[in-house]
Amino acid sequence: MLAAERRDHLLELLAREGKIVAKSVATDLGISEDSVRRDLRDLAAEGLCQRVYGGALPVSPAVVDYAARQAVTPDGKRKVAAVAAALVRPGSALILDGGTTALAVAHALPQELDCTVITHSPTVAAALLDHPRAELFLLGGRVFKHSAVACGAAALEAAQNVSADLCLLGVTGVHPDAGLTTGDAEEAAMKRALAARAADTYVLASSEKIGTASRFRVLPWDGISGLITDADPRHPVVGELAARGVEVLAAG
Repeated sequence: MLAAERRDHLLELLAREGKIVAKSVATDLGISEDSVRRDLRDLAAEGLCQRVYGGALPVSPAVVDYAARQAVTPDGKRKVAAVAAALVRPGSALILDGGTTALAVAHALPQELDCTVITHSPTVAAALLDHPRAELFLLGGRVFKHSAVACGAAALEAAQNVSADLCLLGVTGVHPDAGLTTGDAEEAAMKRALAARAADTYVLASSEKIGTASRFRVLPWDGISGLITDADPRHPVVGELAARGVEVLAAG
């Protein structure tokens, strides 16, 4: 099989199965695992897959820059945001992550809601300035422009000094095996720090993130209270997560 044919086969397998196991592919095609791993390296360099130990997973489309992400499934993000906003009770404290889905949550919160919102996102804080009864706490640090959030040592230290009833967390990848992932190590660390400061953490995941993975793990499945997604409940990943006991809140 020519290299181009192997490439097409790998991409078809990834789309159909949702993962590639290098050893199985090598056996099926009668080639070495080194050849498969080399092909996967090439595909990963082109942004067509996310390499993991033993193979590869679909790459998340949510790793593009902040401006571009605003145009990715806006309807799905609004549906997720509506369900997430309904979890915020009057008088409660909310940790609201950054990113475009979190921004949609900020817009979905009732304007007269009496609550406390803690965020490391300047865009989320700005969106809540016209909510007269929402008390805002903005955690500072080095601004990671890709997601328009504060990260780094100063932001992590600030996160240690807050607590909340609920954390609404964004990720770029949601996969049964890889867990909850994002594309930057410091951002992943900040998300973990925020989740650790809330009684309950729900992950915001519009449908394009389901079944995909990014490079850095944020949390394992037992580290969250549930997942909010507009993905079809019949999606195999959604079904597998529900079977594992993950609470999935449908936003379809």
